Amino acid sequence: MTNAADFRDLTTLRVGGAIADFREPSTRGELIDTFREVSSSRQPWFLLGGGSNIVVSDEPFSATVIRVATRGIDRFDDGDRVLVTAQAGESWDALVSWTVENGLAGLEALSGIPGTVGGAPIQNIGAYGVELSDTVESLQFLPAGETEVVTLRSDALSFGYRRSSLQTGLTGLVISVTFALTPATESAPIRFDQLARALDVPLGSSVALAEVRRSVLELRASKGMVVSDDPDSVSVGSFFTNPVVPASIARALPPGAPRFPLEPQRSETVVPLGVTPEFPNFDAAPGDVKLSAAWLIENSGIPKGFALSGSNAAISSKHTLAIINRGGATADEVLELARYITIRVHDAFGVMLEPEPTMIGFD
Repeated sequence: MTNAADFRDLTTLRVGGAIADFREPSTRGELIDTFREVSSSRQPWFLLGGGSNIVVSDEPFSATVIRVATRGIDRFDDGDRVLVTAQAGESWDALVSWTVENGLAGLEALSGIPGTVGGAPIQNIGAYGVELSDTVESLQFLPAGETEVVTLRSDALSFGYRRSSLQTGLTGLVISVTFALTPATESAPIRFDQLARALDVPLGSSVALAEVRRSVLELRASKGMVVSDDPDSVSVGSFFTNPVVPASIARALPPGAPRFPLEPQRSETVVPLGVTPEFPNFDAAPGDVKLSAAWLIENSGIPKGFALSGSNAAISSKHTLAIINRGGATADEVLELARYITIRVHDAFGVMLEPEPTMIGFD
């Protein structure tokens, strides 16, 4: 059935234009049939999940929008692991909550991330040292314009930092995602210093699953990164990815700039007396380094709560990485602020920030 709708009511940033052709299939069969019909036509289409990682133009939207609303979580025991399959329209945080309640470790550090299961692998969501790709076993996928559902294993998805082949080559519908999790009462080892401090444990420790989830939700809420009544949560979450740059650029930043090498640090070499050393090739170029986009923004002179004159878009009062809608903001106001931030950071540090959300309907 075709209905009218408005992106403003369907996205966490609350911007976007009217939708003339809106479909919302709620069962797996209806979803597959609807996508087959729409993707085989000559008309443009767009798949919508929780609307949490997109910025949509305010202009009327001419393409057919299919909102994925399927639900369901199934468990399959597989030796010393458990395979959990969630339908694409299932709330991501509802899935994480379910795994914690059922004593399954692997997703607990990803608590509180908005959106749906089907959208999660597209950008390989991650937080607190954990990425979705750490646990994805496979997903069911219907290529656009095709009739047969295929199963894609994790190694076919080319996962990387906030990316996958679902962004860059594979076009179609994610129907469900299967995760390989570990039956346990305690979490996977804590990999992120901020989370370890919040839990008051050393890095690498394991903690009760519910404790990790509670701490992650508290940390995210303190930054306005949990969708709620908090005005600072009217956003897409992190607007920019943490930039990955050559080590030479990272070294040129001020001493206080956070740096996260993507390759293990070279270990010290001890050579006994009288032995001719065989040193590794230290002339080889060092690996890339990940920087903190939030640090770059704040240290370029843009504080929390900043807004351009006359604009209803602003930086969150809790976290410089989020752009929020203070009420009545337009998509153009959001992008105007994003461009301003990008220019300030580049002028200050020579680093170009890249937006994390997908831009829809812009030239």
